[in-house]
Amino acid sequence: MANKSKSGGLGISLNKASFWLLVATAVIYLVAMILSMAGVNLKIVSALQGLASALMIVVVAILAWRYVSKKQTVWKVLYFVVLLVVILAIILPLIV
Repeated sequence: MANKSKSGGLGISLNKASFWLLVATAVIYLVAMILSMAGVNLKIVSALQGLASALMIVVVAILAWRYVSKKQTVWKVLYFVVLLVVILAIILPLIV
């Protein structure tokens, strides 16, 4: 019996990608924490934490799209509006 990928033909499962993303996020948060404790510029620490949050949101956005893609257009519009709000909420504090 052939092994089927659960990623829609991308060659990597969402489960595996989620695990490695969690590992990468933990490393980023650890580096941010060490830099913060060492007194490094707060903007760098905030940027690293924002990056970690953005990476996690990517996985959640993929899962949410899988749910919304088969729904009515109003759900898809709501998806993009909410995703835009989340992205702006991550980026704006880094800029200001």
